[in-house]
Amino acid sequence: MQSTDIYIGPEPHIEVHKYYSGVVPVTVLVALLLQAFFPVHFRWASYIELPLLVTLYFALSKRSPSSGLLLGMVVGLLQDSLSRTPLGLYGIAKTLVGFFGSSLGARIDVEHPVFRFVLAGIFYLFHHAVFALTSQVLLAQRNEPYMNGPILVGSVVNATIAIGLFPLLDRFRKRS
Repeated sequence: MQSTDIYIGPEPHIEVHKYYSGVVPVTVLVALLLQAFFPVHFRWASYIELPLLVTLYFALSKRSPSSGLLLGMVVGLLQDSLSRTPLGLYGIAKTLVGFFGSSLGARIDVEHPVFRFVLAGIFYLFHHAVFALTSQVLLAQRNEPYMNGPILVGSVVNATIAIGLFPLLDRFRKRS
């Protein structure tokens, strides 16, 4: 070792999770179908954002920014095509969530339930802020607030759902 080299120590090993074939597309499809059906029949379901939670879960566990970005883009564009929003709004928001979620998952271990709760709440708020900003800048729509009571309630509701959903999805991991 030369005198100018700095020893940082071993890098922490963060496991990249793999899933059985078909788990990711089936999970995305179920989340999108439930997202399309629930708000129509149940008024309280408008707080739930299942495609966001699925995107966040797989982005955090796969820990690859490129795959998180692509998954977020596909899920967002599929959600745009099933909803009444202009094509691309959910795509942009979920692409950023997938990228930043997988970038964060590559640096720290995100397996603890409390940390998953906090991340789900923060990423819900981030997703909504990107959605509102994009609709204001690109579409000149001023009706979408960045933050209000229902948005905060939605973040808590989705973070609570993530506490149950993420361990359920953990069961579909391949054994190392």
